[in-house]
Amino acid sequence: MIYTCYEMIADCRAGRAEGWRFFVSSYVPVIRKLLERYRPAEPARSAIDRVLVAVHRPESALFQLLDPAPERWFVAQLRQKVLEQLAPAAPASTIDLETISAALDPMTLVEKQVAWLETMLYSPAETGVLLRMAPATAERIRGKAADLIRGKVDSWSRNILPENGRALGSAAAAAGGAECLPPKLFLDMLDGRTTWQGRGELERHVTRCWHCIDHFCRLVEVVELLRGNKPLAEAEAAPFYELLGVSAAKPPAWKRWLAGRSG
Repeated sequence: MIYTCYEMIADCRAGRAEGWRFFVSSYVPVIRKLLERYRPAEPARSAIDRVLVAVHRPESALFQLLDPAPERWFVAQLRQKVLEQLAPAAPASTIDLETISAALDPMTLVEKQVAWLETMLYSPAETGVLLRMAPATAERIRGKAADLIRGKVDSWSRNILPENGRALGSAAAAAGGAECLPPKLFLDMLDGRTTWQGRGELERHVTRCWHCIDHFCRLVEVVELLRGNKPLAEAEAAPFYELLGVSAAKPPAWKRWLAGRSG
């Protein structure tokens, strides 16, 4: 029997141990990957503990999704919860979303995605993997974006996008409107299920909407995060169960019977 992400959300919302065990086992590895990118210098265990305690609180919105939630969309929301627990470093030069929008207006949708992935700390080589392009192409597009931004700011540094990534991401997340795409359409685009006509209409909106560009880049990131994701072994998951006050799973009855016979 397959235990779905939607069932896990429902069980966690209801406080059932089964849901929290599945969440810890399946998604602590994802949290660990996110921390390696966005807070590599902090001890992993303390950062993971902080994230788990935050999402376990009753007021956490992570498990309040009422509609069936595709796993990739759930992980995109988990990513946001992880970043909320990390204090951003002060940038050498600041830039806001309005300036980014004006500076990069001449760029295509793909070029804007390349620029936005720099705010998410992805190198040109990693961006090439995520967007299926040559690293040299990603590097060239970043150079073009840097030239456009330099002409719009008084104070500029080569790291202005990654240093302001957290603030720009928060601004983009808050900038959504009625025309923004629902989760299913983003996933359809990633999976190639949109028609050419439908894709054209979607891209015309996304190209001018940094809220949707941010969502799209987060989902592209999530696809890579989940690739080859392996659940924690029971012994590795046990300390996190204890942290959340979740009981460990009982072994099957036949194993308990054998243990009793051997004793």
